[in-house]
Amino acid sequence: MKKRKSGGKTAGKPMLPRERADYSAIVDRPPLKLPGNARVVFWTIVNLEVWDIAKPMARQVLAPPTGQTLLPDVPNWSWHEYGMRVGVWRFFELFKRQNIRPTLAINARVCEDYKRVAQQARSDRWEFMGHAYQQGPIHSEPNQKAMITRSLDVIERFTGKRPVGWLGPGLTQTLETPELLVDAGIKYIGDWVYDDEPTTIRTAKGPLVTLPYTLELNDIPMMIVQHHESDYLLRRAIDQFDRLYAEGEQRAKIFPLAIHAYISGQPHRIRHLAAIYDYTRRFDGVLYWTGEEILEWYQKARS
Repeated sequence: MKKRKSGGKTAGKPMLPRERADYSAIVDRPPLKLPGNARVVFWTIVNLEVWDIAKPMARQVLAPPTGQTLLPDVPNWSWHEYGMRVGVWRFFELFKRQNIRPTLAINARVCEDYKRVAQQARSDRWEFMGHAYQQGPIHSEPNQKAMITRSLDVIERFTGKRPVGWLGPGLTQTLETPELLVDAGIKYIGDWVYDDEPTTIRTAKGPLVTLPYTLELNDIPMMIVQHHESDYLLRRAIDQFDRLYAEGEQRAKIFPLAIHAYISGQPHRIRHLAAIYDYTRRFDGVLYWTGEEILEWYQKARS
């Protein structure tokens, strides 16, 4: 049986994550440098999703009274729907005022079910990043390849541009996902939250870049899973930024922030989100880039 060149594994056998990426201590790498002696890239990722009322909800803010999820789950569906009807419009106002173009991790079905929202993101020139067709784990997809193609096709038809980035719903992947993404034209993913810098992983279809997405500065685990107070995201973001900014004097750092309209778009949280940007604006050498801009910089820096 033939051997595959990358890693010497048997052809057709999916690679494990460790086989895709050699261990690399950050202190052993040549430091990456940003243009203009900048220190930090602030990468904002807005997540917009479609929660199918016929299926269990992706998240629950209100536990079912009997301890067993019942369908339809109207209260939790409605909680998410608030983000699309109200919360996301607070995001649009904030980022327009800050002159920031976020990366939009978008279920492709948003372009069909919430066309008004997707049109605004397109008008404001947000970067559209693939995030499956609708919200649900990759592992439950009967045909993952077809779902990826469908998702990218829908977004391309809507925006006129095929996405180069991908974020799995809930950061889910199977062992075959990286090959399927590269085959579909994806250049970077956010599912591997294992570094402060972009990295390149192996696939049988060619290299794939990972960008430093985040579970730590993400309003789902912080607010919905861990149940912190409304201002906790601000306090953690300041602590994270201060450390990365100091380290950024020696090597470039990426500061990611992942937010959801039904969580950070709530009235009691939006001012704390805005305060994060007001704080980082006090510092020189901070770039506010999309994922695609980070990818382009990283590819040039490594060439």
